[in-house]
Amino acid sequence: MNRKIILLAHNIRSLLNVGSFFRSSDCFGVEKIIFSGYTGIPPRREISKTAIGAEEWIPWEKVEDPIKKIKDLKKEGYKIVSLEINNESTNINNYKVSDKVCLILGNEILGVPKEMLEESDDIIYIPMLGKKSSLNVSVAAGIALNCLSK
Repeated sequence: MNRKIILLAHNIRSLLNVGSFFRSSDCFGVEKIIFSGYTGIPPRREISKTAIGAEEWIPWEKVEDPIKKIKDLKKEGYKIVSLEINNESTNINNYKVSDKVCLILGNEILGVPKEMLEESDDIIYIPMLGKKSSLNVSVAAGIALNCLSK
């Protein structure tokens, strides 16, 4: 499968999570990472600590207006998919993946903002079998990228 995946990370607080996004993106063939909001960007020691060099070859960009970027990606044929738990979410295990996907990840506490969810074509969630209802955002990103890259 020659699927194209872009990762959009919005308002991520932890630079260690950002580094992990680079590492997982390398593993799952992500073509680009887009950062928005107050998400930190390279070069930063904390990012390098978990990226272990992947920040050097995974293409990335920082955008001021994520909604405009989402609309531009839609025009390029990308399906916009937010990773969020809500009443409209589809279990990631039942999700039919498109050939061009932009996966949106939101803040570690607040999640994906409402205005970004409204621009999303689909919303997916990772089923939880334990007592917790969520995962660390970098762990969730790795699981979602694994599912979407197949």
